[in-house]
Amino acid sequence: MQPLPGFRDFLPQDCAARNYIFDRWREVARRYGFVEWDGPVLEPTDLYTKKSGAEIVTQLFNFTDKGEREVAMRPELTPTLARVVAAHEREFKKPLKWFSIPQCFRYEKQQRGRLREHFQFNADIIGEDSLDADVELIALCVDLLRAFGFAANDFVVRVSDREFWIDFLRTQNVPEENWQEILQIIDRSEREPREKTAVKLGPLAEPAFKILDGKGGSEKLDRVLAALRVRGLADFVEIDLGIVRGLAYYSGVVFEAFDRGGKLRALAGGGRYDNLIAQLSDGAVSLPALGFAMGDVVLGELIGETQAAREKLGTAIATEQNLDIYIVIAKEERRADALAKIQALRDRGYRVDYSLTAAKVGKQFQTAEQLGARVAILFGDEWPQVRVKTLASREEQLIGNEEMLAYLASLPSLSSRAERSDVEGPRGSTDR
Repeated sequence: MQPLPGFRDFLPQDCAARNYIFDRWREVARRYGFVEWDGPVLEPTDLYTKKSGAEIVTQLFNFTDKGEREVAMRPELTPTLARVVAAHEREFKKPLKWFSIPQCFRYEKQQRGRLREHFQFNADIIGEDSLDADVELIALCVDLLRAFGFAANDFVVRVSDREFWIDFLRTQNVPEENWQEILQIIDRSEREPREKTAVKLGPLAEPAFKILDGKGGSEKLDRVLAALRVRGLADFVEIDLGIVRGLAYYSGVVFEAFDRGGKLRALAGGGRYDNLIAQLSDGAVSLPALGFAMGDVVLGELIGETQAAREKLGTAIATEQNLDIYIVIAKEERRADALAKIQALRDRGYRVDYSLTAAKVGKQFQTAEQLGARVAILFGDEWPQVRVKTLASREEQLIGNEEMLAYLASLPSLSSRAERSDVEGPRGSTDR
């Protein structure tokens, strides 16, 4: 039996890698003052067709439920966000700065960097129309990628402005009903031969190519870049008017993040969507809004190809999976004493394991090594003293049972865990 196409099993090492990504996302988002929220995995299908049109159904895992409702597994979280904000916006001071890490599902052809299920980081600012909010969101995108060990030569965030193109189309007297089609052609222009794009654009080709070749400018985007330069982030950002974002609901500054090598699909993308909440709430609530998403699949691809990021991930996985302490029970008559100490150590926040059944001492030490334990503690003939062995250095020390906790806290290999224990304090059963 294999998982369905485009779906993943997460073995312990994969789970540790996923947790590392989630931890970095959460850590950076909270530094920016964002708070976490979530919504349901299942929503009415028309929530998505209302945002993206009927053609989105071909990309959904959708069905009729037992209540005869047409429902779909979420392909993204933005429609749910719009629904939630429309229902609850009066309960919160503006602007809202919310982030989430939903699992999303799309029934589409799987390819490198894109599966039929994935996790993605979403960040949105609701209720703020100033350009400072756009700058804040782009800075967050940059810092999220920096948190994984990527440098300016590893990735770039390309920034554009749909309003610039709308103004261009107006000056060219293009009917409004044709705007979206033209914008999608411009958005795809980098991925197809120029001759093909020229045929699609017709008389617009020459003036559009002048802009795409850098002969057009945007005062708004110059201000965005200047603000990011003040933050020291300008090296990570480029103005690129070829970025349009094909979805019709974007209304202002848009951006996408790419690896510098150009080997992967976009790492992240988003922008301003000031009219979407009003559209999805049938005009009941109208709030300016902007947001972006970053997927875990393509991010994992870039981590695997970048040495500094790969090393950080390896360290994080080892930190999460390795034990602090392995208890070696050399004499079965000492098992009760060992179990009492195991519970005390776990209450202090240490990661502790031991053999559930009687085993040879050598085999127990071998297991300690295999589990990456920093320290092994042997309960044997020397009780009420125990032998503490630091596995990396092979140093051993005979310690009295009553002094064990203080001694462990003094060990450099366990100091970080001891400091955390001092902050949290012992945890008893009533704390759950």
